[in-house]
Amino acid sequence: MIGAGTPPDETTVVLYVCVDRSTLMPGLAARRAEEEGRAFAQDRGLTITEVVTDEYGQPDPNQRRGWLRIRELAEGGTVGAVLVRWPIAIAPESVPELRHRETAWLQEHGVRVRYTWAPLAAKGGETRC
Repeated sequence: MIGAGTPPDETTVVLYVCVDRSTLMPGLAARRAEEEGRAFAQDRGLTITEVVTDEYGQPDPNQRRGWLRIRELAEGGTVGAVLVRWPIAIAPESVPELRHRETAWLQEHGVRVRYTWAPLAAKGGETRC
């Protein structure tokens, strides 16, 4: 564990999965998001230390148990980045200010947000506030 005040290792990441659950194929979207995240990490030499999941639907990330775990890891300095499939996994398009708040908070703690969905990853996969 990295001590407080020590910059986190940029290759140590957490994978965050928060996707809509299909009634026709339950679990498929979550499996795809996790597989995509693992492939993204492997291709870039990143080490996933934990996979954190949340049920999709609650727009405010701070009201989700999994996202609070992400914040805990960031505060503890144990991860250098959060891998997430796409921006709406953090907060839906209807409340972009929540997404911007969270990504800015993570950046203040030295933690990058990287998107694993191929079109976003091809552009560098980095978030911008």
